Amino acid sequence: MTPKYTPLKDHDTPIKVLFTGYLCTVGIGYFFALVQILFTHGMADGKFGLSVDDIVYSYYGNRSGTVLEQKLNGSMKDNAPEQERFAIMEWVRNGADIDDYKDDGIEKIIETRCVMCHNKEASGIPDFTRIEGLKAYTAQDEGATFASLTRVSHVHMFGISFIFMFVGLIFSFAETTTTQYKCIAIGMPYAFLVADVMSWWLTKFHPWFAWLVIFAGMGMGISFMFMWATSILEMWFFKPVFIDGFGSRYLQWRDSPEASIADRIWVVVKTLSSQIRPAAAFVSKQWLAHVWPRIKDLVKK
Repeated sequence: MTPKYTPLKDHDTPIKVLFTGYLCTVGIGYFFALVQILFTHGMADGKFGLSVDDIVYSYYGNRSGTVLEQKLNGSMKDNAPEQERFAIMEWVRNGADIDDYKDDGIEKIIETRCVMCHNKEASGIPDFTRIEGLKAYTAQDEGATFASLTRVSHVHMFGISFIFMFVGLIFSFAETTTTQYKCIAIGMPYAFLVADVMSWWLTKFHPWFAWLVIFAGMGMGISFMFMWATSILEMWFFKPVFIDGFGSRYLQWRDSPEASIADRIWVVVKTLSSQIRPAAAFVSKQWLAHVWPRIKDLVKK
């Protein structure tokens, strides 16, 4: 049957160049985002490489010490020699007294090592030009604040959803993937994006949810790479890959009359979708009949 869309391989060359330019740009951006995670969250425990402890320290906090100590032993470790870092930590453990700030030489260390980045002009990081800004980080390390989580959450939800919208739009012109697989692949990043952001908040309350952060991030990455690679291969390497190469076996498997995993998942999704409206109507009816009247009575009292 003739498809209702123009497959990627049959698009005009300017359109292919446009799609390829976008995919390559966001692909490079995705790579640098992963590198940035390694140098921020990945250094939370003082060791290079992302681990469960890094996630826990970033969102739940390392509650065995102060924020400043954890940073000096973690992501900020290379920004000052050991002797100066120890002097700051000793000042923190002695109560972070304002009078000792100058007498112990802490002010000079901060001005030399920290203020070049932590100043009034810098956005998104604390200002250490005044001791009040520094003293706020001498309390127990409880991880990300609710304010920072709110800010980062809405930025990620808005920004990343736009990236996946255009990647999914390009991928929707693929012809080597069935409709079921397309729907799953296009929908997966959004589901994992919501799970990723929600897992930050859950980890803030309990460290066990750090595993969900890693799982959701991996899910986003896998779905992104699948759509990215399929789109590039179909646009520029369709014949050598899907006709003469290893992709021909995939097409044979795809066209097999036996029900695939995607077909079974698709049936489950459609079945669940058909039950959403009746379930929503039932919940709404119970809410209006039983819960809402009690809430109004409590408010009146």
